[in-house]
Amino acid sequence: MIQKFSFIETPLKGAFIIDPFYSSDHRGGFIKDYNIDVFRQNGIDHELKEVFYTVSYKGVIRAIHFQLEHQQAKLVRCVKGKIYDVIVDLRKDSDTFGKWTGYYLSEENRKELYIPEYFGHGYLVLEDSIVSYKCGEVFYADGDSGIMYNDPDIAIGWPYDEIGGIENLIISDKDRNLMSFQDYCANE
Repeated sequence: MIQKFSFIETPLKGAFIIDPFYSSDHRGGFIKDYNIDVFRQNGIDHELKEVFYTVSYKGVIRAIHFQLEHQQAKLVRCVKGKIYDVIVDLRKDSDTFGKWTGYYLSEENRKELYIPEYFGHGYLVLEDSIVSYKCGEVFYADGDSGIMYNDPDIAIGWPYDEIGGIENLIISDKDRNLMSFQDYCANE
């Protein structure tokens, strides 16, 4: 079986849900989740500057993160387990400013999400997971920021029932104390 790359733009312009190249036979499979030329042919100019992985337990929520300086486009894929991945459009001149959309990314479906600069990104871990980030900019600690996962103005519909309810949420102290969307709007 061979599945070629496919790119579908999300309702938030500039963000794409991507099926990577996948080939399998009696030995197993081969996944190619990034190729600079293929991405450029599909309108995505994404050059890698940093790659990292997060290892998270079921119930972990990673709030809506972004960098205030040195914007960081990301290509995100769940290589082990399953997550509900959310992006928020933080481009003030965009028709979808403050809107969010979410996608299930899993080891099983192999889908990945391209998140452009000026977007927030977070996810809820539905199974113990490893998530790959291929970033177009290096992490810049002084510009690291985010918006609360439960901000009422953005109103993300997290699938808490898939972790047995909100009482099973695992959240860092940093993510408990992020700014609100209104604070973000006031500070930009």
